[in-house]
Formats: sequence, structure tokens, C-alpha cells
Amino acid sequence: MAHASIVSCPLHIYGITVDFSKSKTNVESVEVQISKLPHSPIEREAGKSWRQTFSPPMELYHEDTFSLHMQYKTWFGMMTEHENIVFNLNDMFSAYSAKYNKFHKNIRIVVDLSGNTTTEQAEQSVSSGEELRPTTSEIFRKCPRFRILVIGKTGVGKSSLINHAFGVEKTITSHDRPGQASIDHEFISPQNDRFVLHDSKGFEPGEQNNLKIVREFIDHRRNMSAPEHQLHAVWLCFEIPRAGGRLLETGTEEFLTLKRSGTLGNIPVIVILTKYDMLIDRMERTLDENSLNGLSDEAIMELAKNKAEAELQDICIGPLEKFSGPDIPRAMVSTHKDHKETLTRLIQITGNCVGLHSTPEAAVMTFIAQRVHPGLKIQASIEVGKRKYWKALASSTTFKTHKTWDCLHVLHTDIVNVWNFYDPHRYLHSQEFRELMVKMLDNLEVGPTTNLISNITTGLSMVGTIVSVLAEPAAPIVVPIAASVVLAAWVHDVYQRSHAVLQRFMSYIVHLTLVLQTLYLVSESQELTRRSIKLAVTSYLESPMSGEVHTRIQEYEGQLTILERADSDTLDKIVEVVQFYSINPAEMSKLREKIPSVGSSPDEPWEIAKS
Repeated sequence: MAHASIVSCPLHIYGITVDFSKSKTNVESVEVQISKLPHSPIEREAGKSWRQTFSPPMELYHEDTFSLHMQYKTWFGMMTEHENIVFNLNDMFSAYSAKYNKFHKNIRIVVDLSGNTTTEQAEQSVSSGEELRPTTSEIFRKCPRFRILVIGKTGVGKSSLINHAFGVEKTITSHDRPGQASIDHEFISPQNDRFVLHDSKGFEPGEQNNLKIVREFIDHRRNMSAPEHQLHAVWLCFEIPRAGGRLLETGTEEFLTLKRSGTLGNIPVIVILTKYDMLIDRMERTLDENSLNGLSDEAIMELAKNKAEAELQDICIGPLEKFSGPDIPRAMVSTHKDHKETLTRLIQITGNCVGLHSTPEAAVMTFIAQRVHPGLKIQASIEVGKRKYWKALASSTTFKTHKTWDCLHVLHTDIVNVWNFYDPHRYLHSQEFRELMVKMLDNLEVGPTTNLISNITTGLSMVGTIVSVLAEPAAPIVVPIAASVVLAAWVHDVYQRSHAVLQRFMSYIVHLTLVLQTLYLVSESQELTRRSIKLAVTSYLESPMSGEVHTRIQEYEGQLTILERADSDTLDKIVEVVQFYSINPAEMSKLREKIPSVGSSPDEPWEIAKS
């Protein structure tokens, strides 16, 4: 039997209570942090007590750090202070009670645990098989955020670019803080804490100081060993000039020359030409009207784009290549709704460059952080799944001896983490949503095989379903699951290698992914509510897509017996189905315009059964 000391058993934290009743401090906020993961807030209760429960529970490992971050005012209210209370993990792991108590300056902290982690439990963990832990937990531990430096003059469109690319409403760039600009400052948005922004003004004429600051910053970051502290990409932004206008200043020319020579190392620098829509408008106005007779709007737009490409070659590409060489990645972008596909191309270029020059974790975080391309969320889920759990579904090597519910838990957590919705209440991680997905899986009626449809038709069908569900805006949304349906019994059983179990796991992965795609369609990067999640689930269930997915997976399962199935075949089938029903980003933007906003609607409880 393996010695218990070599087993990394997680400690599960279900809740934290902080009692200040005997303290003279006036607490303003309390947050809990495990290692480098984002802070989790604790909410105020009545009196001088703060309390937060966690569903699912937070996982704590021996190698982690665990602390509470407090902000409070002194007794006289004259000064705001910050304090970190660090916990001794050896004490916590050796606790024999379900509650761990800590006293700090008359402050009582109670941590609700899943129980002790004694040698006996550790030995049971060894004998019961491999530990289940979400793959994204390891990714976030190594690289919790995508780190980017954005360089550009005020007015070039940096704020709008960041807001649209990462799905945040309020700009977080430094030119909105006059006198406080610092390239070292880490801007992290509460709406999307999976990226960190460093902002730098452009290289003004005759100013060498900023070039020196940028160069030193890049040198400093690329010499850091930990991926989380390294700089993953640089966006160098220019507004597309008019014909005859100057694109590059002297400082920019020097920066590009440094990059070309290798002085800046292998950190990807992507040149971004902003306000592409304004160039298209200018080109469209110069088209010969006589030649446009009988042409569709799409054909006219294509002519304008072709003319814009030629213009860009003269006023932008040529000057760029003179200093950067022909291989520097570049993208023309616009945040206008008619040109959102330009943002998609930018994210693809950035992700590909990060993948070539940084760690695999940083490349995945690029796609997790972005909020313009749902297809890249799906691709990132596939990459995460390939690392461990998806690639072993048929052989069940990772799930052996574990309960089915626990196996579904890690699959669910990985997929939800990759989509990175603005979900401060963690509704997508909640027990209620997990149970809803299982009940949906068990409740779906499988109809006859239907003709395959394109993803565009799928999207239009989904929009029609969403609009019909919202036909009565004030009415609560009821998920169409029969009242008699209870949590499926099979999730309580130990995982067994069988035809039915494999089908259910494949179905869970695909259905959850497509439900989240539907949620992406309706949420528009807004804070998630239970109502918006229920809208996505209901619309997906009532659309043709859910039945077709079940049919495809059943047809696959009918072809071979479980013993003949290879893991690679199973993975390929999952990828095939989710990619077939994925909606491309250009179409997604058009479909969103047809959907009524649900962001301002009042929230409602989890009601999943019709009476």
C-alpha cells in the first residue's frame, strides 16, 4: 500500500464564517483566496458577521496557500486598512472536526470542511483509484490569466477593442486615469478576471522615454520563469490613416526594428489596424455608382473590401514591412456590429502566436479569456478534454471506481470554466444547474433521425425558439422537464464500463457545450442570471438540435460494441457533433440582433418542472 504522505488529497471547503462581534473593526469587505486563483468574496450577514457557502466546495491541496483578505476601517473611521490572514494548512489538514476554527485579533473564523484528511482517508484514496480533479484547475494554477500589453495613442480605439474582445463594459485602460498611467499596473476587470491588461501610450514623435519603458517592461516579463507572470502577447495599435497620412512614428519604427532583430525575444507582437469600418465606408463612397446597378448589398460590400485591401497595401502594409519584415502578424479590426468577424481573426492570430511561443496553458488561457468567438471556446474545451478525461471515455481508465456523479462533476467544471461567462454567483457551477443537466439528459425524448442541417439553419431555428420562449416577457421561464422526473439514479452508481454509460457521458459533454453556446447567444457578456440560464436550457430543449444530437450519438453507439470502441473514435465523434452544431461568430453576431434583451429582466428562482 502506498504511503499516505505521497497522496495529495484535497480538503473541501463548504463555507466560511467570519465573526467580528468582539472586534472594534468596521469591516468593508472580506475575500478568500487559494494560491493565485481569483479572490472569492464573502457576503455580509446580520450584525458583524460575514458568511459564504460554496457550491461546489472549494478544493484545497497541501501545496496551496490559503488566506482571507480583509478591508476595514478603524474604530474612529479615519483610515482604511487592508490585512491578509494566512492559514496554516498543516493545521487545517490535521483537523479532526468538520469545522476548523481560527482566532485573529478578536476575530473568529470558522471554516466548514468536508471532514478530516487522515492517513486512513488518504489510503482509501490510493486504493479507490486515480484522484478526480478538473483539468482546468491545473491550468489555472499554472497560468490563471492571459497577460497582454496594448500599445497605442489615445483615440486609436484601444478601450473599445479591449471591451469587445474580452466582453467587459467599462474601459480599464490607463488613459481614463490621467496622471496614473503606468505600464506595470495590472488592470483586471471584475467582469472578466481571466485576463490582465498592461496599457501603454503610443510612441509619440520625438519621445524616446516610452520606447525605453516598453522595452524594459518586455525584458523584465520575458525573464520571469512562471507562466502567470510572463507577458503572453503585445497588441500594437494604429488607426488606419487616410491616403497620404503617416502610419508610423520614429519610435514605432524603432520598436518594430527591435522586434525584427530579436532584441525583444519571442513574445508575439501583433500589429492591429483599427477603425476598419471607416476605411470600408470611405471606399464604398468612391465606387462607381453605374457599376453597382443590380448588385446586392453583400456584393457591394465585397467590392468595397477589395478596394480597401489595395488601399491598405499602399498606406499600411508597405510601411510596416519596411521595418518589421513580411512575417509580422497583423489584423484589421473594427468593433462595429457589421465587422465583428475582424475581432475573431485577431483572437485567432493571437492564440496561434501564443501557442507557438509560450506554454500550452497560456495558449488555452488566450481562448478562455476572449469573448468574441464561441467556436474557440469549443476548441479550447476539446483541447482541455484531450488532456485527460475526454480521451479516455471509452476505456474508462480515469473514471474507474468513482461515482458517476463525481465523474460528471469534473467534465462539467472543465467545460464551464472554459466558457468563462460573467457568473459572479457561480450559477453554472451550482448543484441546481448540474442536476438540471442530468435531468435534461434523462428526460430527452429521442425522435426519428432527421435530415442534417447547416449551422446557419441551426442558428435561425434556435433564435426562433428563443423568441417564442420570450413571447411573454414578464412570465417566468419554466424548463420543460416533467414534474415526475427526479435526479437520475445512475449518477449515484459507481462508474461502470458499458454501452449506456458511454452514451450518457458523450451526451452530457455535447449537450452541455451546446446549452452554453445558446447561453452565449442570449447573454451578450452580461452578468448571468438564473433566468438567462433557464432561457438557454429551455430554448435548447425545444429546438430540433437537442433531439438530433441524441440521434447522432445513438447511431454512433449502434455501430460497434463498447469493447470494439477506441478512445480516439469516441473523442472524434464528440468533436464532430459539437463542431457540426457550432454557430460561426459572424452568424452569431447577426443572430443576436434578432433576440430581445434579457439582461434587464428580474431574476427568478430555479423552477425546472411544469406543474
